Amino acid sequence: MTPSATDAIMATAQTTQPQQAEPFVSIRNLRVGFRSGRDQYVQAVNGVDLDVARGEVVALIGESGSGKSVTLRSILRLHAEKRTDMSGSIRVGGQEVLTMAPNTLADFRGLVASMIFQEPLLALDPVFTVGDQIAETILRHESVSRADAMARALALFEQVRIPSPERRLKAYPHEMSGGMRQRAMIALALACRPQLLLADEPTTALDATVQIQILLLLRELQRDLGLSVVFVTHDIGAAVEVANRIAVMYAGQIVEEGPVEAVIREPKHPYTQALLYSRAHGRMNKGDRLKTIAGAPPDLSEPIQGCPFAPRCEFAMPVCRGESPVETQLPGYHRARCFLLSEGAQ
Repeated sequence: MTPSATDAIMATAQTTQPQQAEPFVSIRNLRVGFRSGRDQYVQAVNGVDLDVARGEVVALIGESGSGKSVTLRSILRLHAEKRTDMSGSIRVGGQEVLTMAPNTLADFRGLVASMIFQEPLLALDPVFTVGDQIAETILRHESVSRADAMARALALFEQVRIPSPERRLKAYPHEMSGGMRQRAMIALALACRPQLLLADEPTTALDATVQIQILLLLRELQRDLGLSVVFVTHDIGAAVEVANRIAVMYAGQIVEEGPVEAVIREPKHPYTQALLYSRAHGRMNKGDRLKTIAGAPPDLSEPIQGCPFAPRCEFAMPVCRGESPVETQLPGYHRARCFLLSEGAQ
């Protein structure tokens, strides 16, 4: 990767890494498949391993359909159980999520882990005020009066910098702008003081100026509250802005993972390299063409033989189409799945 393609991206990268310790979130060999009514089966996540330390921010990046949001929602078991197969292990704070009883899972959601959804207008209930929805969440998990719950909702609105917070508490979701709704969604996610925050592309539907404001707010809240965060995005710039580590997903697998600076400055997987080259950067000249990734992601309803990126990879070798690459451990807690690494090629 040339310096000109990475300097602008790395301008805001967080280079300080948390000390290695027992992970707060430990995902092992997670597999998630969906059954449809037409006897079709989609293997959306295929053997994901991921750790998140206390106070750490990990960004999941990749194209649409790579399994990012499926992985994120699996941590809260939000998929419809009747048509979903899940196996492996998801441990959060020492608790195994995949075997939780319904009552325990209901307490876990909101109290230990909570989510910021991509589109708050769909996530928030349109027939209740935003303040009532936050107060209801607090009352569900804590033995406090409604007055105390509303007082905390007001404090949360102030914390996420919603202007005129007393008036906004009485507003319905459709009466707020997109940026204000997203701030209200963040306040709702933080209502019961969770330890783990799951953010599912929280800036996608916002304009550029509001995106920056929300990213800065999330970074500040994470540092102030000591949250562990899993941040899903397709925007590498957003990932660099908030994350300590980046995990790159493709076809339901993590193909590369490591500290932000290592992944951005020295990407090892051809897919990561292609993602970086396909992004506009500060040293591009007017009229320069972006380098695109040929082809399309694989159909996950069909069996995949070999490396799933091989049909689109300019470095593909015969072995790539017949065998699945194993994971190679690299210096500095960096890892990637590519035969170029296992064969010793650089």
